Amino acid sequence: MHRKVLRFCLYCGAAFEKKHIEGRSRLVCTQCKEIHYQNPFPAATALVLNRHNQILLGKRAVEPAKGAWCLPGGFIEFDETMEQAALRELLEETGLKGEIVSFVGCFYQKSTYYGGVIIFGYRVEAVHGETCAGDDMEELMYCSLERLPPIAFDSHCKLIARLQEQLKI
Repeated sequence: MHRKVLRFCLYCGAAFEKKHIEGRSRLVCTQCKEIHYQNPFPAATALVLNRHNQILLGKRAVEPAKGAWCLPGGFIEFDETMEQAALRELLEETGLKGEIVSFVGCFYQKSTYYGGVIIFGYRVEAVHGETCAGDDMEELMYCSLERLPPIAFDSHCKLIARLQEQLKI
């Protein structure tokens, strides 16, 4: 699946044209001259460990990477912090309420689906609820950090590796 490209101005509805501005090719409105900056999407993930130091993964029910394993997470919404987004997505996708334990890391990932994504990862302690696949997940499982299935997103692999460094595993 390929990324959709805007063709019309979000402010006045006129067509875009590409212009070389600030050293880059940018979309500029032919009518109001507004530059449409194409920025990466911010997302947040939760890295949840059980008492056996196994990490919670979900099998994706939707594209991108439908059927592949990943960390619970999703896009940060307006008026929401990265931490709030990680906890909201955890609840939506797994049925678990959590508390932030620590910041794990932040990585950029190119995406053919979204263009680019900046992913903030947080170690989260599950404090209430029972695991139940919801929202974008079709299945959930806890996995040993030493024997993970293939992970859908490179940024999630990097966050898991960073967590292992922090835990000295």
